[in-house]
Amino acid sequence: MKRIAILMCAGALAVGLAAPASADPDRAAFGRATLTGFASLPALTFVPGSEASGSLLGTAPVNGVTPPFTGQPVQGFSGIARRHDGTFDVLSDNGYGNKANSSDFLLRVHSVKPDFKTKTVEVLGGFNLTDPRKLVPFPLTRQDRTLTGSDFDVESIVRLVDGTYWIGDEFGPFLLHFDRKGRLMDAPVQLPGVKAPENPYLDGGQPNLGGSKGFEGMARSVDGRRLYPLLEGTVSGDPAGTLRMYEFDLRKKAYTDRRWTYQLEDPSHAIGDAIAVDANRFLIIERDNLQGDAAKVKRIYLADMRDRDRDGKLDKTLVADLLDIADPRGLGGAAGTFRFPFQTIEDVVILDDRTLGVLDDNNFPFSNGRTPGKPDDNEFITVRLTHGLQADPRVYR
Repeated sequence: MKRIAILMCAGALAVGLAAPASADPDRAAFGRATLTGFASLPALTFVPGSEASGSLLGTAPVNGVTPPFTGQPVQGFSGIARRHDGTFDVLSDNGYGNKANSSDFLLRVHSVKPDFKTKTVEVLGGFNLTDPRKLVPFPLTRQDRTLTGSDFDVESIVRLVDGTYWIGDEFGPFLLHFDRKGRLMDAPVQLPGVKAPENPYLDGGQPNLGGSKGFEGMARSVDGRRLYPLLEGTVSGDPAGTLRMYEFDLRKKAYTDRRWTYQLEDPSHAIGDAIAVDANRFLIIERDNLQGDAAKVKRIYLADMRDRDRDGKLDKTLVADLLDIADPRGLGGAAGTFRFPFQTIEDVVILDDRTLGVLDDNNFPFSNGRTPGKPDDNEFITVRLTHGLQADPRVYR
């Protein structure tokens, strides 16, 4: 009887110790996510009737593809915005990886529609990003003021309820405001006190941010009044592996004095995207720089501004390990475990309270995380979480 009493007391103590975690759904652990949809857009997909590109890549084959290309590739999905008709706006990044080799890559927003029954992605159209009103104060690559990958490295996109877009750039870093046809509406908004090496206003000064390490992720607040852009790189002087998240007031079109810190699991990691869950929480993609079998970290975290452990950083809870997704129906291949092993994974969208859409940035033609020697396709997957996010309903507007 004494042994039973001891076990009962121990059990009661364990329940008591576990109670705070179970009473706090924001901090509850998530289990293994499940693949619920898979669709793919072939790497060799080009904008119909578009200009040639890739002329600065040389002529040696890359993953079996020989540049230059006869058109503009539909590639590099670095940001996503959900519409309400089954389609999505996806943002192509700066093109071929850097400012020097991307002057013939036209920055563009594509309209895509995944079909998870046929496992295909249809490209419905899109628009190039332009500056017809000459709001960019520094020289552009093209006289027609169509923006290229040598002008900006666009990596994050938010669509407002008025149909306009705010896009985060990594070269400045800048915030860019476009109308629904991709025309720039305001002069690029600089980030005070931070400059990347590509910033046109360096004037011989020293940058304090790595190359193309600007606004990789950006979330819209659920009330539609603010943006939360998140740097991909650590600002000089900040602790290693810490990334700054800023607040931008959309009515004033100015930064506020509020700022938060996201801590990477390892300083060698990077973030891929960010989206608001409610007034305090965000989903953030964190990844290593590896691909294929070598990939070790491709994760989605729930990050909380409230900093309940008071360490000065966003609180993090793992919601999905993209290298260990249950696939009992074999939607992504053989039944068992599905891996999303791409070097760069830069798109997450909330489809319902337990379902996320996730896309890769295929870095065409360079990345080959799915099949060695073959350029990666643009894959669009949906994953179901083990329990709900309890997202604010305004997330779906």
